[in-house]
Amino acid sequence: MHNILKLFQLDVYRYDVYKSPNIGLFAKTNDTLIIVPFGYAETKTSKLIEFLKVEGQLNISVAGTRLIGPMTVMNNKGILLPSTASDEEVQALRQLGRLKVERLSSKYTAIGNLISTNDSGALVSPIFEREVDRQIQDVLGVPVKAMKVGGYFQIGSMVVATNTGAAVHPKASEEEIKIISETLRVQVEPVTVNGGTPFLSSGIIANSKSIIVGSSTSGNELIMLSRAFKA
Repeated sequence: MHNILKLFQLDVYRYDVYKSPNIGLFAKTNDTLIIVPFGYAETKTSKLIEFLKVEGQLNISVAGTRLIGPMTVMNNKGILLPSTASDEEVQALRQLGRLKVERLSSKYTAIGNLISTNDSGALVSPIFEREVDRQIQDVLGVPVKAMKVGGYFQIGSMVVATNTGAAVHPKASEEEIKIISETLRVQVEPVTVNGGTPFLSSGIIANSKSIIVGSSTSGNELIMLSRAFKA
């Protein structure tokens, strides 16, 4: 089941993946493509395509897992995969012919939890110690800013961004919100998802056209998320 709220010219859907409201663990999207795990039902994938208004899908594993969200970083210019991604996985993405695809040269594998991006900028965890800044900038085609939010270094878990807005962990300071806004060039709103979860990427799949959130997301959270990502 799903329902829809339309505010600020933006569609917001409540939906589950694998009967879980933690939908951001299992999919990643940009404005034209959604990546979902091997074996995910075609009827349900079609629903996600409809919600997000994308052109198509790719069914794939990343590093042999179905945890697409934590293991990938994606905007409309490129895709970063962990160093543990297989040659077959990299080739499957490259064969799309639309995006630059590379493994990130880092020992850290859950890179989706450590990097948040749109087409204007990338927020990068300081845990990388600047070792991958140039590669991120090259693949995603954006400037890089290293920072924490609310004392946490998992910036990819804390910020979900599109080209129309961004949502951030509610413990973000005013200065952190300002830096995020300036880097990504969008308005930023502190919000939660799925009834109070502050680690936003676990419960959101979003692009510039629509957002999908877990079914446990409250009405008040839907309103705040619509405000964050308004077109």
